[in-house]
Amino acid sequence: MDIVVSGIRPTGLLHLGNYFGALRNFIKMQNENRCYFFIADYHSLTTHPKAEHLHQNIRNVLIDYLAAGLDPEKAAIYVQSDVPQVCELSLLLSMQVYVGELQRVSSFKEKVRRQPDNVNAGLLNYPVLMAADILLHRADKVPVGKDQEQHLELTRDFAQRFNHIHGTDYFKLPVAYNFGSELVKIPGLDGTTKMSKSDNENSCIFLSDAPEVIRKKVMKAVSDAGPTEPNQPKPQAIENLFTLMKAVSAPETLQFFEEQYNQCQIRYGDMKKQLAADITAYIAPIYERILELRSDDDYLRKVLQRGAEQARESATQTIQDVRELIGIKPL
Repeated sequence: MDIVVSGIRPTGLLHLGNYFGALRNFIKMQNENRCYFFIADYHSLTTHPKAEHLHQNIRNVLIDYLAAGLDPEKAAIYVQSDVPQVCELSLLLSMQVYVGELQRVSSFKEKVRRQPDNVNAGLLNYPVLMAADILLHRADKVPVGKDQEQHLELTRDFAQRFNHIHGTDYFKLPVAYNFGSELVKIPGLDGTTKMSKSDNENSCIFLSDAPEVIRKKVMKAVSDAGPTEPNQPKPQAIENLFTLMKAVSAPETLQFFEEQYNQCQIRYGDMKKQLAADITAYIAPIYERILELRSDDDYLRKVLQRGAEQARESATQTIQDVRELIGIKPL
């Protein structure tokens, strides 16, 4: 059975893009693999969140995880900071990582460009901490987005370097998890190609959005005056509406509006009303579960306690082994 590790930074609520991009597949993975899913609160500190925001975001992500279908009976679900061994492994790995290779990481250079007043050491060392998250459980597979592929390659490099220096094959070289099918990429309501809360929260449909909120957001989605000739190519904003409908609506509903568009008879108001209703119906079970979990702090605590115990058990063995391999042991 493969070991799978994945984490998400607690920067806010989870949205439809998160669900279709990874969460649905996490639910399948937990039935077939030994999975560790964690909330990466240490990673989020690079943006200097306020304490109360960080705490609430951790809670929100946990609730969304559970409501979407992650099962603590099948997978370890924990908060990164509840497993202190990750910090020790990150430190030990960093002794064999070179500043130059960290400075060449694409995401670091992009962060420097976007936030020149907050280029902290945590940003530079981000790939090392991520490698520690993965290698701590000696993972076989890691589900990663396109923007994280370079970090996984660095993790493989760090693991291979450690093995070479210490004459061992202790660390596996984890690979990107292939879900076996093309991932559904959910676009934003603002006409962009990706649903992202960092760009515009109003363009996102969150799993915790109430039906009336969903309706308001969808009705404000970017559209245009409509096609002027049959079978006209769709502009990006209109393509987004059809992509969303393909994800949540019945095939016959999608076909109806495709025909309406191609015949220059489409009424975007009608399409948006239908889309809002279908999104609401699609996430209704998740939304109802979110409402239940918000009032069950005892259960949430038990989930994290159990997950942390499982993660620490794995992590403790790894740290003991690594210490032995590098020569840190009692005289």
